[in-house]
Amino acid sequence: MSFIVENWMLFALAIASGAMLLWPGVNAGAGQNAVGANAVVQLMNKEKAIVVDVCSADEYAKGHIVGAKNIPLDKLQDDLATQVKNKQLPVVLVCASGARSNRAVATAKKLGFERTYSLTGGMGAWREANLPVEKV
Repeated sequence: MSFIVENWMLFALAIASGAMLLWPGVNAGAGQNAVGANAVVQLMNKEKAIVVDVCSADEYAKGHIVGAKNIPLDKLQDDLATQVKNKQLPVVLVCASGARSNRAVATAKKLGFERTYSLTGGMGAWREANLPVEKV
């Protein structure tokens, strides 16, 4: 015990660095369905993933992933099952920053879509990766 008292700064540093090492593993559970832009391209090309943009119609019109369907987040509960018939296909949910699409993943899972993903960083990350965007 006297070691801890005499070396409290080293002890505190060890605890802090251990916590920082563990944090990514603890935090990963919140975004376990988050995928990057390159992973979305692979899902689209290899597994025929359906991309659903949960932004407002105005945001969608300013630029979205080529071929994405627009279902605003507030209408997702009612419209997703009618717009996406095959629940076996992967569904990638996209918004401007990734925050709304993370919430949309939970809604899609409640509707029976098991393979749902959120684009990490949203359209900002998609544009940053220089991937194609279309406007209405």
